[in-house]
Amino acid sequence: MQAIKDSVHDYVELPPVVEALLDTAPVQRLRHIKQLSTVQLVYPSANHTRFEHSLGVAHLAGRALDLLEIEGQRANAVRAAALLHDVGHGPYGHQTEGIIERRLGRHHDEVGDLLSWGEIADALERHDLNPEEVAALVAGEGELGQLVAGELDVDRMDYLVRDAHHTGVPYGTVDYGRLLGALRFADERLVLAEGNVQTAESLLVARALMNATVYRHHVSRIAGAMLERTSERLLDSTDCTPEEFRRFTDAELLAALRDCAETAEMADRIAGRKLFKRAVWAEWEAVPAEIVAADHAEVREFERDIATAAGVPPEAVLLDSPGEPSMPESSTRVVVDGEVRRLADQSPLVRGLQASQRTQWRLGVYAPDERTDEVERAAKAVLGLRDVTP
Repeated sequence: MQAIKDSVHDYVELPPVVEALLDTAPVQRLRHIKQLSTVQLVYPSANHTRFEHSLGVAHLAGRALDLLEIEGQRANAVRAAALLHDVGHGPYGHQTEGIIERRLGRHHDEVGDLLSWGEIADALERHDLNPEEVAALVAGEGELGQLVAGELDVDRMDYLVRDAHHTGVPYGTVDYGRLLGALRFADERLVLAEGNVQTAESLLVARALMNATVYRHHVSRIAGAMLERTSERLLDSTDCTPEEFRRFTDAELLAALRDCAETAEMADRIAGRKLFKRAVWAEWEAVPAEIVAADHAEVREFERDIATAAGVPPEAVLLDSPGEPSMPESSTRVVVDGEVRRLADQSPLVRGLQASQRTQWRLGVYAPDERTDEVERAAKAVLGLRDVTP
């Protein structure tokens, strides 16, 4: 069995189905999609890709399957889904996900169209696997789909450890060996075995700390907002289709943005890290509920209103609202005294982490450095913000 040296998991062995899928074009494309997209503008060493992450997820899926004593074609289907779980991502990963969902009505884990034809379909069928069944596992459907996409999935275990390793921060380190060994199925639900409340808590603590220091760093959020608005402008002002956009690599998207007159200036700002600045950085209590709940169209309308009130061009204002805080991992199921319980019901620590999300939450309004003062004043008035900390 072939093995590949990995920066996190040491040597990763490639089962035949994984090896067959590895050299297909959709999987190789992931070499050119950075795992942390604009976070690399904050942490320079965060230049790892979704390709190596996908290898790690397939490796951890294999370990989980061995420990759960799942074999044969069921196991091969999960291994394939684990490797393929990110093939639906667009350029810059989650930073363009909203655009693709709005334009195509398709989430990144809805990969049935990508798996149903071409090299991937051929490789799956050579190993007697049904592309539709593998796509369902990628979407987290069924009992075994929870291993790929669920509260206790191997995707989360790999990216926390890998992202911490490549950013150099100490917060994402989790004992995934203990987590994998504690996995059980109870009434077709993936749970953690008796005595693992703290094991589950450690995963949530790692995620909460990584959110605060890495994933939601304000510089990354500013660059991400700039990239999203500029990408929308590209689609609106050129003949680039959403399907073409969806299959760009990071470099291909940046090149397309630079080649378009309407987006070239913003593309150069992103590439050169000449980013907008925070005009407003507002805490949860300062923001009216209707602003938090605003949909995409409403956010764009608020941006136009702020720009008009500030006397600046519409493209000089970006409103970045993270929406209602959530922690889906809190619904993780853990066996306590022989009974399967929700972690949030069992753990005061989790309830504290949920409360801390609102403390860390911020609404951002961004503008070019020289226009932040007037944009701040306009945003306060238009959005009805209270006690805003710029």
